[in-house]
Formats: sequence, structure tokens, C-alpha cells
Amino acid sequence: MKAMNNCSNISAALSAPTSLLLRLSVRQRGTKFQKLLLSAMLMLVNLYFSISALAETECKQAIRDIYASKSPAVVQISALTINPYRMDDRVNLATGSGFIIDSNGLVITNSHVVFGAQSLSITLNDGTKLPAKLLGADPILDLAVLHIPVPNKGKLPMLTLGNSDAIRPGDEVVIIGNPMGLDRTITSGIISAINRILHNRPRMLSRAVIQTDAPINPGNSGGPMLNRCGDVIGITSAILGNAQNIGFAIPSNLAGAVVAELVDNGRLIRPWFGIDGNLINAEMKEIFALPLADGFLVEAVEPNSPAGLAGIAGGRIPVKVGFQSLIMGGDIIVEINDIKLKDLDSLMRGFNLIRIGAQLRLKISRDGKVFTKELTITERPLQPGDVPESSQYFSVQKEQESSAGKPALRP
Repeated sequence: MKAMNNCSNISAALSAPTSLLLRLSVRQRGTKFQKLLLSAMLMLVNLYFSISALAETECKQAIRDIYASKSPAVVQISALTINPYRMDDRVNLATGSGFIIDSNGLVITNSHVVFGAQSLSITLNDGTKLPAKLLGADPILDLAVLHIPVPNKGKLPMLTLGNSDAIRPGDEVVIIGNPMGLDRTITSGIISAINRILHNRPRMLSRAVIQTDAPINPGNSGGPMLNRCGDVIGITSAILGNAQNIGFAIPSNLAGAVVAELVDNGRLIRPWFGIDGNLINAEMKEIFALPLADGFLVEAVEPNSPAGLAGIAGGRIPVKVGFQSLIMGGDIIVEINDIKLKDLDSLMRGFNLIRIGAQLRLKISRDGKVFTKELTITERPLQPGDVPESSQYFSVQKEQESSAGKPALRP
């Protein structure tokens, strides 16, 4: 993708002088000048295609060269977890992957590798073992940032976050990590799909991830997915348990956008409304043949949330028609601060008002009656379902592996 951007820049740079030469050729009639003009144009065209060809090869590094130059920045993470809720098998030592992104010792990995760990250590490429400190983690996005001491001699190798928005299905990728404890193993494949939503994460907070067929196994978690330029375009996060070579990675642009906040605050600060549901529109009314008011149907309310404390009610009657399902009987939010929720655009404008400290005035329809509720948005705390990887869920991996219907397992 970098090559494409380079080519675009070259094309833009050459367009101005080329256009000028073309305009001059119309005005000038001298044969000698025309020959010079033609020679100059040919030189520009040759230069353009030469640089374009060079740019195209920039993202075609040999995989073995990518491994040689990038694997030194990939680390192995050991996490010691103690489960206080068990009598036996209380201690677990798990391993995962990560990679260095900063000369001061910042390491990116998955939250599920390190969250809730009693102690953390990192093994570098040369075998050096260092203590690691957890600076911040977000179980919902499954991202974490660690810090390791800077060595007295030499510099830490680093990887660069690339532009994950530029990737397309079919692009070649490589993954470096420590699957099954086999340190610095490289696998390769392609981008199978982009903007994939994993349904085992909190629905209102879910983010699109990258799907790949590059082999991923337990221990790869937190390792880099690289393009053929050697730039990180994803952080390996999950696999599809009942399939072969269907894995997922967190986009690098998402990771890059939250690193600073994780370092500064130790967590991602989110506003908390505390509801889940669906927008009621004309199509949904037709499918379910129900006299529903236009607005946002509240299907579930989180306990002790601003919505819960305000007395907003969730649904209680599951209804399914074909592939469409709803939980009926809950409140319908008709307006948020005088914004009528009638389509996706108005819903987004209403939800954009949900900020920490914001005062919301809701017009609600319940059992044919309309009334107003007011609430104040607070910070969202971690919910029980957000952290299936914590020490309280010590055996979650074994439970998931033995359970049908769990689509995504975190390696």
C-alpha cells in the first residue's frame, strides 16, 4: 500500500510539469524545440515508470528478509497467574507474544496475555530475560502496553505500526510469534477479509478486526502481523476454534490510536450509558408486524449504569422472525436531547452526545405512554463479561475448547 501512495505522489508531482510542457508544445512551432520537448517528456515518463516500478517492489520484500530484520523486535511474554478461587492448580504460567514499538522499552501485546497476572517477564531475541511492568490494558479491545528496562548497551530493536486502513483482501501477510512456546516462529498467508466483527465481545463496543488464513496458534497472541513492507498492520488476537486457519488480528490503526491513553491512564476511559438494543425502523415494523414507535428499542440494561439508575427498562420477550430477532417489552427511546431517533444518522447524532459528565434528556415510549427521563453519563467500569481472561476465569481456555458455539478463541 505504501507503494501505491508513493506512486500517487509521484504522479501528482509529475502532472504539473508535464501539463506545462504540453501547453508549450501547442504554442511553439520550432522543430528543434519540439524535439527537445519530446525528449524531456520521454525522460519524465521513463522516470515515472522507473520510480513506480521501484515503489511497487517496496512492499515485496522476501519473507526471509522480513524475518531477519523484524523478528529481533518480537518478544516472548511469560505471565504468572494465581487463581485465589481454587484449592488446587492455583498457579498458571502462560506464554504469549509481543513486540517492541519504542526505544524506551514500550511493548504492545494482547490484554488477555497479561491482564490479571501476578508477575510478568519478557525474553528478548538474544535470550535476555527482563521483568516487565504493565502500563495499561483494555480487555474489550484486547490490547495492552508493557514497559521493559532499556539495556545499558545497544538499542532495542523496534517495529513500526503501518496503515491498516490500506490493506485489502488478498494482500500477503506474515505473522511472527511464539506458538506453543516455539519462539520466533514465522507463518505466512493472506488477508482473508477486513472489517470482521467478532460476536463474542461486548456488542455495543465491538470493533472490526482483520481476518487471515496465516496459521495462528496459542502463544501467537499479541504478536505482529506484518505486510510485505515489514510494517505491522495487525496484532494477532484470536482464532476460530472449529475451523482451520481462520484467525483474527486487531488493526494497527486502532492499536496506535489507544497506546498513548493506555500509557497515560492505565485504561481506556469510555462513557457509560448502559443499554443495548436495536433501532426501530420501517423495515423492522414490517417484519415483526408490531405497533412499535420509532426510536431505539432497549433490549438490555446493565446494572448500576446511568440508564439502570434512571429506571430505563429492558426487554423480556424474545421474538424471532427468520434471521431477525428482538427482545421485546423494553422501553423505546424516542428522542435524545430533542434529537428524534428515526434513522441511523439521527441515532449516531444522538449517541455522539454520550460523553462523560453529559446530561441527557430522554423521551421514552413505554406501553403506549410517553414520558421523559434525565440522566448523567459516567465512566464505564469493567463488566464481568469484559474480562473472561482474568484470574477469576482461570480455566476459560479449556472451557471454551470443549464448548460448541464459542466461535472465537483467543490463542
